[in-house]
Amino acid sequence: MKNIKNIVAILILAFTIFSCEKDNLDALGKWDLIPAVIEQPANETSVVLDETKPHETVTFSWLPAKSTAGYAITYSIVFDTIGSADFDTPIIEIPSSNGGKDLSVSLSYEKINEFLSYSGYPVNDLSTLAWAVKAKSLDKLAYAENEISFKRFPTELIPKKLYISGTATENNNVLSNAIEMQRLKNSGGALSNIHEIYTSLTAGNTYKFYSEKALPCHQYGGSDNNKLVKSGNPITVKESGQYRISVNLDNNTYNLLKIDKWSVVGDPISGGWGGDQPLTYQGGGIWKASLTLINPGNFVFRANGNWDYLLKKVVGSTNKVIMETQAASQGASVQDLNSTVVGNYFVTLNLSATGYTYTVEIDNTVPVNIPTPNELYLLANGVSIQQFTKDGDTFSSPNFIPLQSSVNYTLNTQANGSGTSYSVNGQLGVASSPDGDKVTGLNALNTTNTAIKVGSDRGLKLSIDFSQARINWTYYNFKLFHWQNYDTRDEYTMTYQHPNKYTTTRTINANYDMKFISPWDFDLGSSTPNTMTGNLVNGSGGSNLKSVTTTGSYKVTITLNNTYQAGTYEFISQ
Repeated sequence: MKNIKNIVAILILAFTIFSCEKDNLDALGKWDLIPAVIEQPANETSVVLDETKPHETVTFSWLPAKSTAGYAITYSIVFDTIGSADFDTPIIEIPSSNGGKDLSVSLSYEKINEFLSYSGYPVNDLSTLAWAVKAKSLDKLAYAENEISFKRFPTELIPKKLYISGTATENNNVLSNAIEMQRLKNSGGALSNIHEIYTSLTAGNTYKFYSEKALPCHQYGGSDNNKLVKSGNPITVKESGQYRISVNLDNNTYNLLKIDKWSVVGDPISGGWGGDQPLTYQGGGIWKASLTLINPGNFVFRANGNWDYLLKKVVGSTNKVIMETQAASQGASVQDLNSTVVGNYFVTLNLSATGYTYTVEIDNTVPVNIPTPNELYLLANGVSIQQFTKDGDTFSSPNFIPLQSSVNYTLNTQANGSGTSYSVNGQLGVASSPDGDKVTGLNALNTTNTAIKVGSDRGLKLSIDFSQARINWTYYNFKLFHWQNYDTRDEYTMTYQHPNKYTTTRTINANYDMKFISPWDFDLGSSTPNTMTGNLVNGSGGSNLKSVTTTGSYKVTITLNNTYQAGTYEFISQ
């Protein structure tokens, strides 16, 4: 009986406590939330924020709001632009202490100046805002509103960090994943107010710069003249691609340099300092490629095939790089990079905010030596188009094979494709200077079944060296030489067309001498030089053409045989 009485007493006590504590009750019936009453600051108060006293405070206090049903109430203060109707999207919201139950909030001059700066209010200027005490009880809100004016510090706040975010960026417009920019040093080695990032942007979309990965924070948009605008409109991207984006917070400007490619240039690669081995963008400010390094020696990273954009090693570092033209302004000295290895290696260029570095690491996915087969065929979409001639470990073709970017090619030990297949890293025929007279390059050979692709339609001469696990390629560009005085001749570059054709449309002067030349391996003239169509012969068997007797615009086409030693030409008046 005593136990039953105790249980009843406990239940009555629990019910009494539950009935008195209304914080967690659902809102039942009709009830009202009466706004708080503001005590201070008085309406339309003006406060001059003293930069010499950053910790001085402004106190916002109020008398409590009332719930007619007796439910618990919490408080915060909100600030918004003058004339705001509902405070749904305030500039800033600050809860009171004690879980929002206190009836006052004190803000330092420094804190107020900071949130005014976040919102784009100018320095040393009086700005008027709306502010309110926000009372909340369950799902009801009530506001008590006033106006207040603040005069900001005379010195502008400059963020120490900068991030990029937006629909155009690699973070998919998620501010918490905003991409940090690299803060550069000045000539004395101290951190400057210049930030930059290498990243990818998407045309038609937008981005902004942020001082934090969350709001509120400083936000910067931009104008058409590359001026940075605090709290400005997002910047729209005109062309997709990779960019170096620089922001100078001293003069509030930004600048974009489009990076079409980063390449390795120098002693270790085919062609040396006249060669070019491009890297592939991986995302996150990183470029990488598997390259066949054929010599030890010095090299640099070059952007866009332009010698003005070189990354070199920072003297005294292990693997840090810096743009040569920026080194002095950042207090750094530079030197060429150096490689002591030969073979297939992954070359990685990391231009993320973690620090600009490079690595050269062995590529174990490409065997150093691949067993040499007895026969080797080139197949186009599964059909054999070329059998190569074997000489030791090397297979080659004496002719130029007209290849197309739309076709999948395979190297195989059997003409029907049933034997061992080989592929290459990258695409054949891709060069930094594709319009050179004689263009050469190489790709690493591997034992995968991946289709071989060419960068563009080209007539390529191929040599496959199994002892070095690489495929060497060569192609030529032809020019129409056009002259009355040879020393002042015109050299008109012709465009390649499949298969083994070159064409150009130009104004041809009557009775001018002409030849088709790729200096100086090919010098094509004709044994029928005075006709509008005829044969072509390389070397001494071909005379200068004088086909055109009336000045005008002509489409000129040459069609070459597979050795480029002979062919035909045609002039068609336009």
